[in-house]
Amino acid sequence: MELLSIRDLSIRYVTDDSTVRAVNGVDLSIGYGETLGLVGETGAGKTTTALGIMRLVPDPPGEIAGGEIIFDGTDLLGVKTQDMQDIRGKKISMIFQDPMTALNPVMRVVDQVADVVQLHENASRGDAKKRAYEMLELVGIQASRGNDYPHQFSGGMKQRVVIAIALACSPKLLIADEPTTALDVTIQAQVLNMINDLKKKLGTSMLLITHDLGIVAQTCDYVSIMYAGEIIESGTLEHIFDDVRHPYTKGLFGSLPSLKKSVRRLSPIKGLTPDPANLPEGCPFHPRCPDADPECAVRHPAVTEVSRGHRVRCLMYE
Repeated sequence: MELLSIRDLSIRYVTDDSTVRAVNGVDLSIGYGETLGLVGETGAGKTTTALGIMRLVPDPPGEIAGGEIIFDGTDLLGVKTQDMQDIRGKKISMIFQDPMTALNPVMRVVDQVADVVQLHENASRGDAKKRAYEMLELVGIQASRGNDYPHQFSGGMKQRVVIAIALACSPKLLIADEPTTALDVTIQAQVLNMINDLKKKLGTSMLLITHDLGIVAQTCDYVSIMYAGEIIESGTLEHIFDDVRHPYTKGLFGSLPSLKKSVRRLSPIKGLTPDPANLPEGCPFHPRCPDADPECAVRHPAVTEVSRGHRVRCLMYE
């Protein structure tokens, strides 16, 4: 049984000047205890998808134009705003991109963790703070530092506090939106290992949003590749890394240095991601695709299952 099932999700940002088609018919699913990696370039619609799950798309100008988000048997798009506030933080938590701006600069970090516990667990202030100190210890921060303010912590330590807040109520689903972007490589590895350990300990499922395929290989069970607001390839970790099909996914791997092959130059994907307010006709990737033919410019590809559980949105496989 799936913990999260998203079907045909579409999200728009409507302004006086244009309509930004940020997410276009996205299908995703995450099972209990599983980790799904959502990969793509900046502007692909990954964060907007996550905000849609949390019902945090700013309205206006944003609107969820269609689809369904079934979480643990409940369609989140039909949940009242007040009830959704009870779900956020307790059943679904999110680690936001930038730990520098995710914390309140004038509150002690232990109080920021305790607020979440007190809100969702109906705990007394004393019990909430006790749980907060335990969570800080769990993410590798000494309890004595709980009375410090965010500016007294390094970037990696702030990210640990954000993770403590996200996991304080043992959520069923953790959405990690590029949780290591602002961190150096050694701290990045520590944070990822910590997230994995806590996920296993708490039995939490995770949606990991990233553009780093190395992080995906280290962390995820399943992978979905996103481009121009669509899922263009999805499957198990082995499908995506060992049997890559879509030209865009091949381009992502071609942009990575290899320890096994000796090459003079990497092969980046030519061109830029399309403007979501002015997406091209046909396949949105065709202006950059090395395998494109005239039909790609006029016909939008459907999703094809090339092997069990491995789906590709490309005319070559229809």
